[in-house]
Amino acid sequence: MRKPPLLWTNAILFASTGLAAAILVPWYGLTQGYDGWQWLAMLLLFSYSCLSITAGYHRLWAHKAYEAHPAIQWLFALGGALSLQNSAFRWCADHRRHHRHVDDLDKDPYSAKRGLWFSHMGWMLRDYHPEDDSNIPDLKRSAILQFQHRHYLALTLAMNIGLPVLLGLWHGDLWGMLLMAGVLRLFLGHHVTFFINSLAHYWGRQPYTSKNTARDNDILAVLTFGEGYHNFHHLFEYDYRNGIRWWHYDPTKWLIRFLGWLGLAKKLRTCPQERIEQARLERRLEVARQKILHRQQTADTEQWLALLHSEYERLLAQLKDYYQVRKSLLELKQKAARCKYEELRLKLSCDELKAAFTIQKRNWLKLTSQFA
Repeated sequence: MRKPPLLWTNAILFASTGLAAAILVPWYGLTQGYDGWQWLAMLLLFSYSCLSITAGYHRLWAHKAYEAHPAIQWLFALGGALSLQNSAFRWCADHRRHHRHVDDLDKDPYSAKRGLWFSHMGWMLRDYHPEDDSNIPDLKRSAILQFQHRHYLALTLAMNIGLPVLLGLWHGDLWGMLLMAGVLRLFLGHHVTFFINSLAHYWGRQPYTSKNTARDNDILAVLTFGEGYHNFHHLFEYDYRNGIRWWHYDPTKWLIRFLGWLGLAKKLRTCPQERIEQARLERRLEVARQKILHRQQTADTEQWLALLHSEYERLLAQLKDYYQVRKSLLELKQKAARCKYEELRLKLSCDELKAAFTIQKRNWLKLTSQFA
């Protein structure tokens, strides 16, 4: 079968940044040296570009997990250009297709079933899938994303060359800043994101579902700003969190929550805890059932399977009862809080009216005392 044509722009970009990061960056470091400002600029721009992908391209636009203030959207649009991973239109169209057809050899743009190299980079080196933006009609209505898509080349040049050049001129070492804040930052940012398409579908655990190759991996979560909890994400893709436990390392979640506290993000979507808990229990049932079936078949095998399923059904019923009561309790607390608020409002109103009446009464008494 003949391979699709090579995308020379992508091939040259990845090859040149890879070689420069492997050869020029360490050579310049050994001969000229880098200082703290250059390392700081690299880390800040690296974090900015990666978070623009994770919090912007991914959770905000691809999955609509929350809504952001226009100022934050502009910030993410510019950071997306800095990351050099295509416009938000193309990135989100591919990602939505990936979720809808995950692991499909033909329809998933970066299917893990086609190999680690293909899902990491290979899918971007050849024209495997023609551009198709039919699944992003909501995003195409955004004036911010329209501007970014229309001026994407100019924005990428300004952010990836112009910004490091300005920093280099300010710092006094143009080439050192270009190599650190430009080349090395771009190389690291690319592969950190690509790890989610590749390693996060090969390495890790599957606590929520085995219906796709996505996996949770704590190490990848640290490297990818919280995107490593990929098994959870593929089952509950509209949740603004990837790491749902307080100890899960998910800086993207923390950023979105912080923006919410500032009033710059709203309508943060989360999956009901009952559904999450049920998915975990169902997955454990599946694992236990497989272990029983893989043992040597005995007369007790069917009894063990029957016991396993009956206990699961009992547990599931108790889970539903618990969350139903919990929901009623929360509604009651909310109602009580509303009643408390209404009581406080009426008390304040009563106090204000009493004060006004007292003043008016005092004035009336003073007035009438003149005629007594």
